[in-house]
Amino acid sequence: MVGGYYDAGDNVKFNFPMAFTTTMLAWSVVEFGGLMGSEQKNALDAIRWGTDYFLKSTKFPNIVVAQVGNPNADHDCWERPEDMDTPRTSYFLTPKKPGSELAGEIAAALAASSMAFRTTDASYSKILLSRAIQVFDFGNKFRGSYNTSVGEGACPFYCDFNGYMDELIWGASWLYKATKTANYWDFVKSNIQTLDAGLFDFGWDGKHAGINVLVSQWAMGDSATAHLFIPNADKLMCSFLPNSPTKSVSYSKGGLLFKPGGSNLQHATSMSFLLIVYARYMNAVKKTIPCGQQVVNPNTLINIAKHQADYILGKNPMGMSYMVGFGSKFPKKIHHRGSVIPSLDTHPQHVGCRDGDKFFKSDEPNPNVLTGAVVGGPAFDDSFQDSRSIITQSEPTTYINAPFVGVLAYLNKPTIT
Repeated sequence: MVGGYYDAGDNVKFNFPMAFTTTMLAWSVVEFGGLMGSEQKNALDAIRWGTDYFLKSTKFPNIVVAQVGNPNADHDCWERPEDMDTPRTSYFLTPKKPGSELAGEIAAALAASSMAFRTTDASYSKILLSRAIQVFDFGNKFRGSYNTSVGEGACPFYCDFNGYMDELIWGASWLYKATKTANYWDFVKSNIQTLDAGLFDFGWDGKHAGINVLVSQWAMGDSATAHLFIPNADKLMCSFLPNSPTKSVSYSKGGLLFKPGGSNLQHATSMSFLLIVYARYMNAVKKTIPCGQQVVNPNTLINIAKHQADYILGKNPMGMSYMVGFGSKFPKKIHHRGSVIPSLDTHPQHVGCRDGDKFFKSDEPNPNVLTGAVVGGPAFDDSFQDSRSIITQSEPTTYINAPFVGVLAYLNKPTIT
């Protein structure tokens, strides 16, 4: 099981958030690849690092590797990845130990990635799509939550709180987008009403908002089914407007979007992604949205996303970029083992389980700059304490970064068409 990504600053391969990360990197290329220029190759390389791993994870029918590494043991140590001596326990899904949310998200990741590679590596694209179909069928046939099957490996770290149907619908949505096979669209339509229409979540756990935005690309032109998705997508967009009667997010005085839960910039980046994507879909059919007394056009949504990106990159009360290595002021003491502990070049001696504590407790900046990593971000009062101990603020995660790839690709060369 070589390859794949750790979720954040630890040394565990949590496949659930890793799959969402891969899906969002792929969606970024599908939507904005044409705007990436020479960076598109780097984006595809990053996707392939995830998809190669997921092809290994799903190599055998009816078996899915769910996770690699014992999280409790890992979180009790502060070691470099090169020095790991904690149990590299592998957790599996089988027909008797199902995990439909994880299978659905892996299917989405593979299907979306198959589209991302379609023009540059057609044979690899076909392999990904075939495996996506296989994994979706497994997750749909053998239904159950990976919370139970993986147990303490999943919880309390990445418990699924919303149930697994949103991931199955999400996976089917991507399979329909990739294949145009009617069965997948039928699955989405027949199951979408099992979800809570009032949930506007989008991240590694909840896919509700993402589903409505993704399928709106074709549902906008389908009068028979638009009512199942478009009203919810419109309500989502209205919920971002500061003066909307249906606003469901909060904004700090400095203008940063906030939703409940830690690592808040995961919400700012993922919602900004949806804002831009939906604006483009609206523009394609010349659509506007009535939000109370306000009529919202695509540019309104783009501007909200742009304000979020500007805030993250330094236009905020702290004057701080929350992307490590970007700008003149950025977090220097991030919660990340590989960044905190000196490299093998400068400290070739083995760093044991608790040997890294002295580096964690140091007042010095991290010796290894994790360039490009976006951290959890500031508190609601716009303050930020550059401290390794304040994990929700100082820890970078892959699922914060992944949606931001598409946002920045678009904003680098903004065009609504």
